[in-house]
Amino acid sequence: MALVRNDKIKLALLLGLWFLVFYPIVPEMVKDWSDHSDNNHGFLVPLIAIYLIWQKKAELSPAEIDSSRWGAVVLVAGLALFLLSFAGGVAFPARVAMVISLFGLLWYCTGSAWIRLLAFPVLFLLFMIPVPISVIGLVSMPLQLMATKLSAKIIEYCSIPVYREGNMLYFVGTQLEVAEACSGVRSIMSLTMLGAIFAYMSQASWGRRVVLVLAAVPIAMTANIIRITGTGILANFFGDRVARGFLHEFSGIMVFVFGLAVLGGLYSLLNRKKVA
Repeated sequence: MALVRNDKIKLALLLGLWFLVFYPIVPEMVKDWSDHSDNNHGFLVPLIAIYLIWQKKAELSPAEIDSSRWGAVVLVAGLALFLLSFAGGVAFPARVAMVISLFGLLWYCTGSAWIRLLAFPVLFLLFMIPVPISVIGLVSMPLQLMATKLSAKIIEYCSIPVYREGNMLYFVGTQLEVAEACSGVRSIMSLTMLGAIFAYMSQASWGRRVVLVLAAVPIAMTANIIRITGTGILANFFGDRVARGFLHEFSGIMVFVFGLAVLGGLYSLLNRKKVA
């Protein structure tokens, strides 16, 4: 039986109740999106998820509606995790529980046919959850140092004298600090999210889809090293002002566009091979 009007009203009420239950953790999460540049993509994730669900409306309309015990299990597990996390004041698992419980609620109320179509858009919401600062700190420091070392090597290959000490690059007439924001973590998170969308859109095998998602990490790291190297070379000739203001922001955008283009090219390549 397809979803009728009464079912739609009941489902809307349940979704409204779900939102009210989790509302206490929403403002703080939105603040994290706004306050930290690494989390800015969080604003886009719910909109993308809604669009992906809207795209499935033609397939959802005739799909059979049923209830699922496994959905109820996931819903209860998500709510239990939320209660424990909220009581303990731990934000990250509480936010994960928000997505898990939504997945369980939809699975329980609509059944397996619907959840197969909704699984990716709903679980895609996990990308809106900011990674804990402690984890970012553990990852960003080695990435920052590695990017600085490799960039210094490349600049040397370009016959430009440079001395590296930690995350500082010293040139003849100026110096450049590779800050934590230049570790590439932001690019890795953004491109991994886009890699997941490409994998969802792809008609290739699951193995190739996994490659698409995993490839986002080295692509983002490579793009970040290119950005630091280019900034260093320009700083050598034009001073450290190229690492500040508009030029710095513009180079960040261009590097993201570069990473997106490479990821898009890989997507086309993998799908072309599938057809052949």
